[in-house]
Amino acid sequence: MAVTPRAAEGSSRAGPGGRLPSRSPGPCHGGHAGPPRVPPDTLGGIPLAPVYGPADASGRDVARELPPPGAYPYTRGIHPTMYRGRLWTMRQFAGYGSAEQTNRRYRFLLDQGETGLSVAFDMPTLMGRDSDEPESRGEVGRCGVAIDSVEDMLQLFEGIDLGEVTTSMTINGPAIVLFAMYLAAGEAQGVPVARLGGTLQNDILKEYIAQKEYIYPIRESMRIVTDVVAFCTREMPRYNPISVSGYHIREAGSTAAQELAFTLADGFAYVEAGIAAGMRVDDFAPRLSFFFNSHIDFFEEIAKYRAARRIWARRMRERYGARDERSWKLRFHTQTAGCSLTAQQVENNVARTAVEALAAVLGGTQSLHTNAMDEVLALPTERAAQVALRTQQILAYETGVASVADPLAGAWFVEDLTDRMERAAEELLEAVEQRGGMVAAVEDGYPQRQIADASFRYQRQLESGERVVVGVSAFTEEAEGPPPETLVIGPEVERDQARRLSDLRRRRDAESVRNRLDDLARAAVAGENLVPPVLDCVRARATEGEIVAALRTVLGTYRESPVF
Repeated sequence: MAVTPRAAEGSSRAGPGGRLPSRSPGPCHGGHAGPPRVPPDTLGGIPLAPVYGPADASGRDVARELPPPGAYPYTRGIHPTMYRGRLWTMRQFAGYGSAEQTNRRYRFLLDQGETGLSVAFDMPTLMGRDSDEPESRGEVGRCGVAIDSVEDMLQLFEGIDLGEVTTSMTINGPAIVLFAMYLAAGEAQGVPVARLGGTLQNDILKEYIAQKEYIYPIRESMRIVTDVVAFCTREMPRYNPISVSGYHIREAGSTAAQELAFTLADGFAYVEAGIAAGMRVDDFAPRLSFFFNSHIDFFEEIAKYRAARRIWARRMRERYGARDERSWKLRFHTQTAGCSLTAQQVENNVARTAVEALAAVLGGTQSLHTNAMDEVLALPTERAAQVALRTQQILAYETGVASVADPLAGAWFVEDLTDRMERAAEELLEAVEQRGGMVAAVEDGYPQRQIADASFRYQRQLESGERVVVGVSAFTEEAEGPPPETLVIGPEVERDQARRLSDLRRRRDAESVRNRLDDLARAAVAGENLVPPVLDCVRARATEGEIVAALRTVLGTYRESPVF
């Protein structure tokens, strides 16, 4: 019985799909057993005392040792008044079918009060494949929007001013290509690149660790990431060239401490790559952003975010010599946990999402996506997406949680848990360093093994009843009624995309496309920054698959070594 056949963001929205025993009368089902036991530890295995008090402060003077929000090391938040000054960005992840269909969903969400766009691409796009390639069959438009050329990108944002709306794009292996298409779309609207704002995920290391949507070998991929960072540093002051993503690491089964440590280790690897490429750390580090999961263990997640800011600030200042305080401030987007959603009693997912969103807000997120209740079954319906957005709006405007920065500060439990989360993450960071840094650790399979072990332990807890999932392993129902209406992506999307590609190839200047692709390959061989030649290919109407193939001839293809 799948707890979560699919998650929400990431790129593919695919979660780990933890397995539970087949349904049988469980605790509190039919009145045959008492309520399940409350676990004595966090979801990540950190032991908890039954009550906390002054003794748990370990002699610390919290009032003296805990600086206010907006002060280094930013444990309590990166801004002095947090949401009193500016609310978090409500950025619902969306994309399905064709660019035209997704454009309608974006307009709907903006009309409903969304304040930023977030693009979900389909699997062929994420893997650098055109929609008419044999490997794409059956997947076009299914888990996101199909984008094959700049013409699709133009359709995706038709009627939406890219100079006013910031856009997050969740893509990694072919990120440079979709980034160039976005630049060209802005260019077509008359928006100069310096005015474009948003975030490119562009976090290739976590692909090798968790999500597996890679194309080129690791070190060649790191070169492309660094090229994008260098280009944005020179040309795009409002754009974040990387969103270092722990979300997918968590969805793959990691603990909170592993998500924290491996995400920060990825971030430090990108900092080191930028410095090695000749960039000053304070020129690019202020626009590195992060993307964390907000899981169901409320206080553990809050402690994770507070510890993350502290570790990042300290290392950026002390190890990497950053002097601009913007380089010390860890800014992050959060998405509620897709892997916590259940196909059984789907309405329960509204409650789960609300709790997870509240943890993100109390933890100080700068941007938030709330999962829709039906995303465990299919792409969200318009109504389910609206309810998810309304969840954020209720938190912002009705609950009062946005009125005070870090209201949990000084709580004995929260401060103790933040300290222990920090120590657990530091131990993992030390293990990464002992292996030569994150790139070498990923090549060795270290984080992959750690996550696999954690996922296995959690699965054993589910099967033994040590952990409970309401509506699945406890408080179940014999008959749940008819399944909810879901969004269906028909085969006509794939047929239409193939026709659009055929028409594009017929209309464009084929010789110009060949020349631009040849120029790109030469630039890759010469070690030049690849953003300008990729942009030239896009302008000539080369497709994503053609551009990726041209780079693959020079950079090669990654082959994963299995981790058991």
